[in-house]
Amino acid sequence: MNSPLPDGCRSHVVDAAGTRLHCVEAGDGPLVLLVHGFPESWYSWRHQLPALADAGYRAVAIDVRGYGRSSKSLEVDAYRMVRHVADNVAVVAALGAETATIVGHDWGAPIAWTSALLRPEVFTAVAGLSVPYSPPSAFRPLEMMRAMAGDEEFYVEYFQEPGRAEAEIEADVRGWLLGFMFSASGDATPPDPSAGTIATIPHGARMRDRFQRPDTMPRWLSDADLDVYASEFEHTGFRGALNRYRNVDRDWEDLAAWRSASIDVPALFIGGDRDGPTVWGAPAIAAFSTTLPKLHRSLILEGCGHWTQQERPDEVNDALIDFLGGVS
Repeated sequence: MNSPLPDGCRSHVVDAAGTRLHCVEAGDGPLVLLVHGFPESWYSWRHQLPALADAGYRAVAIDVRGYGRSSKSLEVDAYRMVRHVADNVAVVAALGAETATIVGHDWGAPIAWTSALLRPEVFTAVAGLSVPYSPPSAFRPLEMMRAMAGDEEFYVEYFQEPGRAEAEIEADVRGWLLGFMFSASGDATPPDPSAGTIATIPHGARMRDRFQRPDTMPRWLSDADLDVYASEFEHTGFRGALNRYRNVDRDWEDLAAWRSASIDVPALFIGGDRDGPTVWGAPAIAAFSTTLPKLHRSLILEGCGHWTQQERPDEVNDALIDFLGGVS
């Protein structure tokens, strides 16, 4: 698992209050903690690390627990949201800092939002990519997802049974990653609604049955990039990564005290107009004036799919640096 490091970056492992977390960092200055989503790694931030370092920040991208070179607990509940928040707090301390701006994409966005919600004295500013902030609600998540999926299974429900999605993915890790990542990108052909999307799975089918595959690799994902992701998961498997999904109802219970709570630190949101979580999250975005009262900007990138910081690195870097200039 020797992922190529961008120029000026270094790789190391920290002891985050007993949890081993792998970090790749660059630069000096105010700390910016970068948290990836599924199915990714620190490598998802390869375009941001040098840019943030050049702008005068200490940028640190972690492998979230369950991924890459970080700890991989066997218990499903070790991946509950409050454990991820605790990891982030402990990483900041292990890096010798007291505060940080936290930036997350995909699952990393709810992890970042919740870190700022629960520990605003540590995470003094927050940026979320792809998944807008939505306060814990009164409704159990899996019940809402089942309602959204109609006669099919929402992908989060499909991921619930340990071993089921793992068997599909690990039969062809590289091929599955390519199909999943391309299908969720802005380069994929918009699906015919009557034919379904990769967000839902017919009962008895596989997620990969609806994947699109590129004739040539997209400009934002080279063969070498895909090899990095595939190599990581060939070593680690997908159990830890998928266990995050298996805690959505547990998180709802853990965070009951924060239902309808706003995040009261400076915030930034970046999404794509062809990204499912951003599109589904339109009501959450419309509520930002209440839920993110210190919102700096909500930026929707035209033609951008799910892999925000990889598909549109220059625009994301400019937006992050502009945001950081006002909070650091």
